[in-house]
Amino acid sequence: VTRSLPISLQSCQCLAWKPRPAGVWPRPGESQHVVAGYSDGTVRVFSVSRTEMELKMHPHAAAVTAITYSTDGEMILSGGKDGTVAISSPRTGMTIHVLADHKGSPITVLQCTSKQYHDFGVQGGELWLTTSSDRRVSVWASDWLQDKCELLDWLSFPAPAGPEGLDSLPPSLAAFCPWEHGVLVYVGFGLQKEALFYSLRKKQVLRKISLPAFATSLSLSPAAPFMAIGFGDRLLRLQPCPTGAPQDYAGHDDTVHFCRFSPSGRRLLTASHSAVLVWELTGA
Repeated sequence: VTRSLPISLQSCQCLAWKPRPAGVWPRPGESQHVVAGYSDGTVRVFSVSRTEMELKMHPHAAAVTAITYSTDGEMILSGGKDGTVAISSPRTGMTIHVLADHKGSPITVLQCTSKQYHDFGVQGGELWLTTSSDRRVSVWASDWLQDKCELLDWLSFPAPAGPEGLDSLPPSLAAFCPWEHGVLVYVGFGLQKEALFYSLRKKQVLRKISLPAFATSLSLSPAAPFMAIGFGDRLLRLQPCPTGAPQDYAGHDDTVHFCRFSPSGRRLLTASHSAVLVWELTGA
């Protein structure tokens, strides 16, 4: 540990690094920032180099369960346990939008990706998605400067009623596909154990990849057509896409509840109850 941020009496539920525009090097004295969501519904921005909190907002009435920056770092998107999604400005500290479309179900994923204005026939410089634990995914097109936020697609995935033998349902997870534009990948509790590739242009599932169990974590490589998928039986799978033999690894002591590729795609970070592993992906 090289730095320690200020301690809060509330528990931190999620965090995200502020993105830096591609090809832009930090200026002398410029600090990196992280944003964190807390159990009391607050969102806090921290300076990493100064190890201090710079901004505290309270956009949620319930615990914050997911958080991310917009691709340009000018907005903070946060999701609550009650299903609300807030868009806030770290410059002004004000919340400019609160969306209640997923209300009643905890938000599990928020992700942003850049796009062109003419994509999908809607105006907006950015696409973003939100996923809730009731297996619903909404996709939005936004133009933050023009204060526009338009619903592009709404997905709802079926599942069996009253599952037996499951203490808690696997999470609903979705991510934009870096190597196939206009496509998102979804995993979650459903009729089958599988990963679904959905086309935002065709409004349909393009293909499915069978899985050995319901996924507990998901990450898509930004550098190569690979998925990393974690499972509840300590298994980590590297899955080539669209086809190919998967590679399975069993280095964890418990459920693999987190996996994330580095921006270069050469490393993969995974975590279970008491272990954090960093993988070198020379073959990818």
